[in-house]
Amino acid sequence: MWRPLERIRHNSAPAAWPTAEAAAKSRLFSPIRVGPVVLAHRTWVPAMVPWRATENGDVTPEVLGWYERFARGRPAALVVEATGIRDVPSGPLLRIGHDRFIPGLTELVRVVREASAGHTRLFIQIIDFLTIRRRPDPAKFFERYLTITPAHRAAFGQSEAGESDIRHWLASLDAHALSGVLTEREAEALQTGFRERVTDIDQPHVRELPQVLPALFAQAAERARRAGFDGVELHYAHAYTMASFLSRLNDRQDGYGGDLEGRVRLPREVCIRVRAAVGCDVVVGCRILTEECIDGGSTLADSAFFACELAAAGLDYISLSRGGKFEDASQPKVGEAAYPYTGQSGYECMPSYYSDAQGPFGRNLGPAAQVRARLHARGFHTPVVVAGGIHNFAQAEAALAAGQADIVGFARQSLADPDWFRKVRLGRGHEVRLCTYTNYCEALDQRHRQVTCSRWDRQELDEPGIALSADGKRRLTAPRWDA
Repeated sequence: MWRPLERIRHNSAPAAWPTAEAAAKSRLFSPIRVGPVVLAHRTWVPAMVPWRATENGDVTPEVLGWYERFARGRPAALVVEATGIRDVPSGPLLRIGHDRFIPGLTELVRVVREASAGHTRLFIQIIDFLTIRRRPDPAKFFERYLTITPAHRAAFGQSEAGESDIRHWLASLDAHALSGVLTEREAEALQTGFRERVTDIDQPHVRELPQVLPALFAQAAERARRAGFDGVELHYAHAYTMASFLSRLNDRQDGYGGDLEGRVRLPREVCIRVRAAVGCDVVVGCRILTEECIDGGSTLADSAFFACELAAAGLDYISLSRGGKFEDASQPKVGEAAYPYTGQSGYECMPSYYSDAQGPFGRNLGPAAQVRARLHARGFHTPVVVAGGIHNFAQAEAALAAGQADIVGFARQSLADPDWFRKVRLGRGHEVRLCTYTNYCEALDQRHRQVTCSRWDRQELDEPGIALSADGKRRLTAPRWDA
């Protein structure tokens, strides 16, 4: 994980917790309309991937337990993890690319409704992603994976040479010599693993994404409606397909890249198609980045434009994140895939308690305020959700008072204490288990291990009936709290 040059330790602060009476009168615990639904208050649990689904993308008892535990804390809104819209293998991540996933997702909705006593609105984040492969062993890369081209033959100097001779020669070259032979993309495939891009329009399946994706997203959203979700969140953020269409790095020349209008074209078309599929009774929102935080990436001005265009397309809310890109990710180990939260952009997405002078708390609030101001200037009052290092009541209330957002997301803090919302509303904020921002959870995610929190995962391991991690050393949900 990238770290800033400044190594200033920042500690989470409880600040002043409100009494139950003050909480009831606060902005944070006031209702807000989001499209066709009214949230009981302005608290939000953003999507987090817990690595608890089956290899086939099915809901498991561990998935149900994860969301049930959040629901017992009664946040106003809970967003289910990034869920794949294609019916293709994707490891232990939830999927919604076929009707066979509906029963499991329906049970998930039922569990959340029951655990929250109908208090929590449930959305599901739907996502598309392109191919990314693990960093290969160099010998295997040259032996099996590299496609030999005329350029390689020319560099070898013997146009009639056998392919095996060329592969053997390439494998013998040092890094400096290889840099003069391999293309930039070939070198990337060797050093970090092959990664497909939306700009690879020489590949038919990539070229046809604008014709394919609107229907896939719409079908997934309609399945979510049938499963009983209150809404869907279109994942247009971080390192994935739709975010890549929005990126300044998208230079497609087919009308779906280049300038701002071209880059927002497909995301807007997906919004319109999804809305047509689910009607007006289902919330349709999206998550975008305020800034990509990479060289040549999209800026705050871009995201403000995109927010307005997507609001005009009929979105019910816009959730704002930042960073989390592949372009500056750290080199993975051989046999592992690149992880988009290991570079500087990843740090901006999930900063830790060791930070620069700005600190890890609320780094996205200023940019979010500017996006929201642009929306209002254009006549849109689409609710804006912001998250990023917000862990105490005073932070959240101040952000709402300053007009930096309309709804506040608590990701790592809700993982540290799913009962944050009930405790604060009941005037028992002093009992909140604060996130310490060590990014213990992020390290588990990076290794594709079941995500837990160091604040509770080794506690009360002898509690009857609790689910344990695959290694048997950690509990999978936080200890129960009774008001």
